[in-house]
Amino acid sequence: MEALQSCWKSAARTDRGKVRERNEDSVLAQPERGIWLVADGMGGHLNGALASRLIVEEIAELSLNGNLDQKVRRVRQALHVVNRRLGHEVTVTADQPDAVMGSTVVALLGNQERAVCLWAGDSRCYLWRNQRLYQLSRDHSLMQQLIHEEQVDPLEAARHPAANALTRAVGAHERLVLDILEFSVQPGDTLLLCSDGLYQSVSTGILSHALGLLSPEAAVDYLFSHALSGPARDNISAVVMRR
Repeated sequence: MEALQSCWKSAARTDRGKVRERNEDSVLAQPERGIWLVADGMGGHLNGALASRLIVEEIAELSLNGNLDQKVRRVRQALHVVNRRLGHEVTVTADQPDAVMGSTVVALLGNQERAVCLWAGDSRCYLWRNQRLYQLSRDHSLMQQLIHEEQVDPLEAARHPAANALTRAVGAHERLVLDILEFSVQPGDTLLLCSDGLYQSVSTGILSHALGLLSPEAAVDYLFSHALSGPARDNISAVVMRR
């Protein structure tokens, strides 16, 4: 059994923003177990708040004994369970045939030497290392698909009427496909998990400056101060972790 992940410090926050009537985001921060997560319920669909909450509840109650690889395997299995459950909920409760109950997810599991990020949707994972900001995750959206697979210019892809449509999410399809990235961690590494409501509200310069602050709490406060000073049309969520 691995030791508790006391080498990590973290802070988390979520806010409904200034326009949405309710918050469909959910966050999880458990540094003692070495796991953090952001889930963004699919707005405009059937009960996105429930979908994101089910993800967090399933992972929060999960037994995470064993090494990092075993933990990652259990989290993946749990997300597949939630995917099937959400599909069943829609089948039982939906009046419309094309109803969806879903959520993005981005999760990080870490120990003293390694970290693993897994995700589906457009919630993101960033790494701040040696004064530089790196986006580790790649959005599962139509815009990103057009850019990557069809070599469409980013500005042209952004003009597509369905640019923000998700190509993957928990509960959106019968089969859930997760992307997974493993990397070594270094002392001083700072990571950010966030919903699109956050990164669309602030610049990459703001993200970088925040992650360079003294503590995860200071970083989260800085991010939300800037995000909420603007229109804040979407729910906003962030989890900041420092090794």
